[in-house]
Amino acid sequence: MEFDAIAIIGLATICAGGLAYALIYPFLSGELKADQRLDAVAQTAARSVRGKLDEQTVKRPSVEETLKELDRRQKNAARPPLQTRITQAGLTWTKKQFYILSAVLGVVGFIMPLMAGLSLIPALASAGAFGFGLPQWILNFMKKRRMAAFLNELANAVDVIVRGVKAGLPIGDCLRIIATEAQEPVRSEFKFVVEQTALGIPLHEAVLKLYERMPVAEANFFCIVISIQQKAGGNLSETLGNLAKVLRDRKKMKAKIVALSQEAKSSAAIIACLPPAVMIFVYMSTPQYISLLWTTELGRLMLAGCLLWMFTGVMVMRKMINFDF
Repeated sequence: MEFDAIAIIGLATICAGGLAYALIYPFLSGELKADQRLDAVAQTAARSVRGKLDEQTVKRPSVEETLKELDRRQKNAARPPLQTRITQAGLTWTKKQFYILSAVLGVVGFIMPLMAGLSLIPALASAGAFGFGLPQWILNFMKKRRMAAFLNELANAVDVIVRGVKAGLPIGDCLRIIATEAQEPVRSEFKFVVEQTALGIPLHEAVLKLYERMPVAEANFFCIVISIQQKAGGNLSETLGNLAKVLRDRKKMKAKIVALSQEAKSSAAIIACLPPAVMIFVYMSTPQYISLLWTTELGRLMLAGCLLWMFTGVMVMRKMINFDF
């Protein structure tokens, strides 16, 4: 009996000790605190993941809105108003001054044929050419020349931004360096961007106006990179470095295309100059033979038809040798 009692007491003691160990040991060993810390870390990680997902969800619409805004501005740049075209040509004229110049040229074009003894219809045609065609042609010529100069310097300006960002400078300071040190017209265009940011306009909105003032694909690439980086973040120096490489490759490709098309342009110029040259040489040798073209009614009709066909041929050759790149 005594042995059974001792066994029962021993088993009860072991059970009580095991129960106490199971209940009290987690508090003494720190396992409960470790579990609590693991739960807290897991909850923090979950909140961080949710925050990143929410941030990406917020950034995605902002990037989409930026691309939509760029697309809208690109469509508007395809048909700019007159004042915008004057600005793109690098002129400081107003629309009123441009219209006055067009009117003066139109009057000059009207008077010159009358002084030469021609009738009213050629005078009106000359007035229309001088008053409407010539100012628009001059404006487009100056615009293309300025855009070509801008493209030649844009890659160097992007390289300046890349080096400045890698050196730790803010992008605003890099733009100010370009606005003071770069060649024209890049200097004036980036100066306009810096002035816009100084007035409180965000940088991504200020660079969007750069494409409106300089509607070339390379400027559009630069605006897209800056706008998306401002909205979504990322490695700006690496992105702009890739952009600079793309700009230089496009410049090399354009130069190669121009070189390959020079032969066709020279042939077209020779073909277009042959009929007037032959006409001048025939007039110098036998003027009474060639003068029938403008002294008789049939000759004038034939001369007008020849001019029309020559103009058509020149336009067709120009369309064939001018590559869109």
